[in-house]
Parts: sequence; C-alpha cells; structure tokens
Amino acid sequence: MQQHPQGGLLDGPRRRPRRSSASLAMVLAIVVGAVGAAGVIRAANQRTANVERIEGLEDILAAVDGPAVNYLLIGSDSREGSDPGASDFGGIGDTNAVQGRRSDTIMILRQEKDGNGAALMSIPRDLLVTIAGSGKQDRINSAYNRGPEVLAATITQELRIPINHVVDVDFFGFKDLVDTVGGTTICFDFVTRDENSGLFQDPGCNLLDGVQALAYARSRNYEEFRDGEWRKDPTADLGRIKRQQAFISTIVNATLAKLQADPFLASDLIDSVSTAVRVDNGLDPIAAAGTLRKAFSTGLVTYQLDVRGETFNDKAILRLNDASKPVLDYFRGLGPLPVAPLAE
Repeated sequence: MQQHPQGGLLDGPRRRPRRSSASLAMVLAIVVGAVGAAGVIRAANQRTANVERIEGLEDILAAVDGPAVNYLLIGSDSREGSDPGASDFGGIGDTNAVQGRRSDTIMILRQEKDGNGAALMSIPRDLLVTIAGSGKQDRINSAYNRGPEVLAATITQELRIPINHVVDVDFFGFKDLVDTVGGTTICFDFVTRDENSGLFQDPGCNLLDGVQALAYARSRNYEEFRDGEWRKDPTADLGRIKRQQAFISTIVNATLAKLQADPFLASDLIDSVSTAVRVDNGLDPIAAAGTLRKAFSTGLVTYQLDVRGETFNDKAILRLNDASKPVLDYFRGLGPLPVAPLAE
C-alpha cells in the first residue's frame, strides 16, 4: 500500500490489458466508416458536404493511382474558438497563448485500397527536418504553422512518403466527439497528473469525458505518484504518442459498439464530425467509408519511428535511426509491411 498524494492509502498498481493503437485524427475515419455501416448514407452526404475544405493542397497531394492510400492525420492545437468559461481553459488558453495552428499530433494512415488492411505510423513532433520551401531546419511540427500544405510537402520531401489525403481535427472538435459517444474508459496504474494539461486521475479504470480525454491526449509532462513521490515520464513526446494511440483505440471500439446498439447515434456523430474537422478538396468521406470500415475490422498495425534525442540550436530534437527504414519503406510503397512493429 502507498499513500495518496492528497491523503489516504492506495492499492498497488493495477494491470491493464494491452491494446492495439490508433490515431487522434482517426476519429473522423472511424465515424465515417461506422456511419456507412449504420445505413444513413443520405444523411451523411448532406452533413459532410458542410465539412470545411483545406485549400492549397492540389499541387502537393499525390494522385491515388497505386494499391494503397496515404492519409496525413493532423491533430491541431489551434485555440480558435476557445471558451474562457470552459473548465479546461486554464490548461489550453486562447489565441493570446498560441496563435495560428500548430500540429499537436502527426500520423500517417496507410490503407490498402481493397480494404484488406491498414497501418498507422506516428511522426514525433520534435523530429528535425528541413521545412519545405524555407531551406531551414526545425522541428516538424513547426511546418504546420505555415499551413497543412507545407507540412504535407515537408513529409513528402524529407521522409519521401507520398500523401494522398489530409484530415485535420482541432482541440475543441476532439472534445465534442468524445462527449458524443459518452466518453471512454482508460486504466491508470497510479495516481496520474499533468499540471500543464490539467490531467489528474486516481488509479483504476476511469471513464473520461471530452475535457479529461483531451488533458490525457495532450499530456507531455505526464507524472505518476509512485513510492511516495511524483515520477515524470522520461520519454516525453514518445510516451505521449503511445498514450494517444492507446486512448483512441478504446474510443474506436466503444464507438463501433455503441453504433451497433444505437444506429441513431450516427446522426449526432456526423454533426460532431462536420464541425470538428477539415479535409482536402479531393477527399469524399462517404466513398472512403466502406474500405475504411473493412480495414479497421481486420485490425490496425501501428508503428513508431525509431529515433534518438539530440540538441540542435539549443532545442531538444529527434533524429531518425537506421532501424526506421523498413517502416518508412512500407509507407513509401517500396517495401512489405514489417513483421514486428516498433511500437510495443
């Protein structure tokens, strides 16, 4: 037994099941795929017609002419539309704290066009790259501040991965999506906090609402109260990637299960998606629904890039290790699916 940091005693660490992983921005793809299965295509077409489109990508995106499609999935930390009265405003702030849009999460979803498989690769925000069109080296998340077209071009230029479509989800849309499906359950071994994001959870399997889920997904200063003291996760952004992937995996499963039990939930989900995301002009969400749903039902293989930490211009950055090549080659369309994912 150990003492709770706010008083009382705690049981020992609780084991949690291993979960497959998914992406923060995968919510759109999951919802659209599930909506197709729920048989409300007409309503979906009407609502998704209102989804905001991202301009300026026409000369960046690759034509969809191969056996697979690559989606660039972006979780944006834009503060546009933040509510000073919201319970998490102190942990998020407004446009005075963060101006414009920055990529909080960057992932590539590779979907086989026949629907027989899908794989997801996370790109660390701190990966050092040369920003497309600038000739300057910086962390990859800074590319998005110049626009999604610059981020897509940077990924194609630096990682040699062709991008066919772009999906962008913001903070506030993410919270709405989580609340629409009734939250999701995450298990914690210890008392857990992040004073920057507003995360605080007691041990156990806890139902997180949209505000709590966002605090968990955003956490970069993740701490657990173990052996009488707070211990910070030393893996920083890499640890956050794993937590994000595990979190969305649970909400994916919960969403599909609830839609099977209550098909009318699809209407609310479509409304949430329509205001939560931006997509490129060439993406037809409904047309993609069938193969996405089939791919997800057969399981999603997930990867993290093998990287090392360094310092560049007084910034902590990450560089790729040679072990990342098989994963990159698969997403480039140059090699087979690696047998053993790097993210375990």
